[in-house]
Amino acid sequence: MKKLLSIITVVAAITFGFCSAASAQSTGNTKVVYHIDDAETQGLKGLRNIRNHLDTSPNTIIIVVTHANGVDVLMEGAKDKKNNVEYAPLVGALKSRGVRFEVCEITLQNRNLKKDQFTLDADFTPSGVVRVADLQYKDGFAYIKP
Repeated sequence: MKKLLSIITVVAAITFGFCSAASAQSTGNTKVVYHIDDAETQGLKGLRNIRNHLDTSPNTIIIVVTHANGVDVLMEGAKDKKNNVEYAPLVGALKSRGVRFEVCEITLQNRNLKKDQFTLDADFTPSGVVRVADLQYKDGFAYIKP
């Protein structure tokens, strides 16, 4: 009987621990990485998705990682070709709401781009693909590709 009581106590402690951990996670802010690798098809749509995301869930932590042609969203003076809408004001508005924008440095090298060609709202990361993977796996970010 003593052994059964000990087992029940251990199982209850483990169950309580799992429930407490799950509860702690659910009370934290949602973390999301938006992955943009093509400004032409994802740029304006992605920025609008992020705005709508924050309008509905303002405490969400959002990091936008760009690489390949997606970095064009963060270039100074860049516009959506279809709608002729400049990206910079949209990016600036989202940055003021806490969104972080990152540009892949491998893309800079491959396309012979310089950091000063980008808006002041852009940060840089050594590899966009590695950053997306790390945010998902190591840091628990949900993944969205607009």
